[in-house]
Amino acid sequence: MSDENAPWLIAGLGNPGPEYAMNRHNVGFMVADLLARRMGAKFKRATKGQAQVVEGRIGPPGPANRRVILAKPMSFMNVSGGPVTALRDFYKVPLSHIVAVHDELDIDYGVLRLKLGGGDNGHNGLKSITKAMGPDYHRVRFGIGRPPGRMQVADFVLKDFSSAERKELDYFVDRAADAVEALVTEGLERAQSSYNS
Repeated sequence: MSDENAPWLIAGLGNPGPEYAMNRHNVGFMVADLLARRMGAKFKRATKGQAQVVEGRIGPPGPANRRVILAKPMSFMNVSGGPVTALRDFYKVPLSHIVAVHDELDIDYGVLRLKLGGGDNGHNGLKSITKAMGPDYHRVRFGIGRPPGRMQVADFVLKDFSSAERKELDYFVDRAADAVEALVTEGLERAQSSYNS
C-alpha cells in the first residue's frame, strides 16, 4: 500500500478515568471525542493494545477522503507510546500518517500549532511516543499556557480548565478538530497556514 492510500492514525493524548476528564492534560481526548462525534461513531476498546478506537473516514467524497483510526490510549499519558505503536503496527500506518493531539504549555491558551517532528518539550506523552517510534510524526499542539505563580507544572496540567477557560473551551476544541481534519485532507502546509495563529 502506498503512503498516499495508507490510513491515518490520530492519537488524542490524555489520561483515562472520569477524574481526569476535564483536566488540561486531557484536551487531546476532548478533540478525539469531537472527531468521533463528527464521524457519527463511538469509541470502542481496541483488540490490539490499550486504547479506545474509532475507525472511519474524514474529508469530502473523492480523492481527499481519508481512512482514519482515531485512538485514545488508555495507558496513562506517560506511557502512550506502547498503545500508539501497537495500533501503528496493527493498522500498518506509516509514521508520516501519525498525528498526536496534545496540550502544550509553551503556547497561550487556545492557540494551535501544527508541526511535523521536533522535540517533546518535556511532555511525557510525546516523550513516550518518540521513544517508541522516533520523532517524525505530526503534532497538533493545543496551547494551555503556563501555570500561574509558583504552581508546579504537574499540578497545573492535572487541574481542570478554569471557569473562564471553559467559556471558550468548546470553540477551541472545535477549531482543533478542524485543524486535524485539514492536516489529514489538505496536508501540513495548508493546515498550518489556516490554523497556526
